Amino acid sequence: MSTKPAIIILSASTLTMAQRVASELGGEVHGFSKRVTDGADVTFDDVAAHLAVLFQEGRPIVAVMATGALIRLLAPQLGDKAVEPPVVALAEDGSVVVPLLGGHHGANDMARQIAGLVNGFAAITTAGDIRFGVALDQPPEGWALGNPESAKRVMADLVAGESARLEGEAPWLADSSLPLSEDGGIVLVVSDAADAVPRRGLLYRPKRLVLGIGCERGCEPEEVLALAIESLSEAGLSPQAVGLVASIDVKADEAALHHVARHLGCPVRFFDAAMLEAETPRLENPSDIVFEEVGCHGVAEGAALASAGSSGELISGKRKSRRATCAIGRAEHPFTVGTLPGRARGRLFVVGIGPGSDGWRSPEVSQMVSESTDLVGYSLYLDLLGPLASGKARHDFDLGKEEARVRHAMELAGEGRSVALVCSGDAGIYAMATLVFELLDKADGPEGLSDGARRIEIAVSPGISALQAAAARAGAPLGHDFCTISLSDLLTPWEDIQRRVTAAGEGDFVIAFYNPVSRKRRTQLAWARDKLLEHRPASSPVILATNLGREGETIRVVPLGDLNVDDVDMLTVVVVGSSNSSTVQTGDGKTWVYTPRGYARKEGTVMTNTFSGDAA
Repeated sequence: MSTKPAIIILSASTLTMAQRVASELGGEVHGFSKRVTDGADVTFDDVAAHLAVLFQEGRPIVAVMATGALIRLLAPQLGDKAVEPPVVALAEDGSVVVPLLGGHHGANDMARQIAGLVNGFAAITTAGDIRFGVALDQPPEGWALGNPESAKRVMADLVAGESARLEGEAPWLADSSLPLSEDGGIVLVVSDAADAVPRRGLLYRPKRLVLGIGCERGCEPEEVLALAIESLSEAGLSPQAVGLVASIDVKADEAALHHVARHLGCPVRFFDAAMLEAETPRLENPSDIVFEEVGCHGVAEGAALASAGSSGELISGKRKSRRATCAIGRAEHPFTVGTLPGRARGRLFVVGIGPGSDGWRSPEVSQMVSESTDLVGYSLYLDLLGPLASGKARHDFDLGKEEARVRHAMELAGEGRSVALVCSGDAGIYAMATLVFELLDKADGPEGLSDGARRIEIAVSPGISALQAAAARAGAPLGHDFCTISLSDLLTPWEDIQRRVTAAGEGDFVIAFYNPVSRKRRTQLAWARDKLLEHRPASSPVILATNLGREGETIRVVPLGDLNVDDVDMLTVVVVGSSNSSTVQTGDGKTWVYTPRGYARKEGTVMTNTFSGDAA
């Protein structure tokens, strides 16, 4: 789920302030569609429903509205405060910022940050934050609280006047306003040891341990996880203190490594053989056999040391299981997002943004684009992302450069970046998803992909296709069997297209024609029309849908016999009804197209409205 803050506004008058807050927090503006028509990154129709979705997704919320209204809207969602996201109410004039929920999950800090930006007052009421300027139950990034069940009692005792003793190094505690003394009755322990929980106090684990792991290709994830846990146990170390899993780059797509990282709740990073080989003088167990296989004298120990850095150390040498090795390093400081060494496994999001309008772009696609560092696509498609593309590296391509576009996206991901390959409609329907897998399938050829590009993580997210959009705008023409056919002969021989059109006509399918015409190609659609007239009535409805979901959208319905090629352009989808497709006109004069599935022949179906299958 995205953790990007959502700045909720209910009127256009607060848009400018909301945009400033969104820029400061790295968030996005969500506007009430009835009152905010331009400028918002996301719009919504139902305030309560939208807030509920954001809250359930764990999204930080900054709502520019009255505190009482926000409380009433979110009241049905309240449950376990340990997992609630930060929720902040911001007065419309910016005068007061109130952290309502998740104060120790970031709301207090967020309120202070916003107040400084808008010259307002942060109305923080959390006792510990007010008194000591620190939330003991919510340590900063790179730290974990080992005994959270004790936090409430410790905070109460400190607020009541007791003092604390700090054992270990933790600048964020030492620099706070906590009442620290050498003989404090409450102990704040900083340790990565497994058995360091104090009798009366709190245990903080700096996430500075790194597990260097090597394994055979296809090694069982549970074997590697068991080895990792055993290695930590043998060294007397806590899994909570692990901040990183590391290995050699040829293992970037090894499922076992990512399984270990997910279990421990930490990232994975990779190093090339040369960087691991540079650590050879510090290895405890160098191996000539490993060098012959991968080009360095130790993967597990080398990765642990490379991650720990020159000031770090190897605290547990290589341990072996049947098919894996594990070593443990300790860095001088905890690992944080901004200080992670090595390279991440690259991610390629292949996304379909629909016809182009924000309302037809799925939340999953928007999230993937938000998480990306780079956007690759046809310039028009990237422009349609609007504010969502802000701050991303754009890689624009012209039409006709499809393979170059996909290859570039995959190679960028191979460098460890998160890349969104942006397609219109659905990414898998006459779009780039298929080319991604085709290039992977041919990756070992002379024109193949780099090793890094072959090991990326791939996710394909669906979008509303032009076919679906045209059908929805026109009614329900896809109520029964249908097919899609591209009339472009650039990639498909015209003879194959003719055979498919003929078969679809004989089968009486509803047909959606993609790429019906181009500037130079005007005859294929006319041929298809004439061929279909051999198999279905001239009165069969044809939908001409142009600029779907964008400015200038037009939906026309004409009889098949009257279909004129000159009425169709490159931005038009043509949907030809079957012999059973019909039209019906409503009282407002609108003509709708539908293809009956046969429900009326099922006794009682129409009267009782009991549908089955996808149509329901």
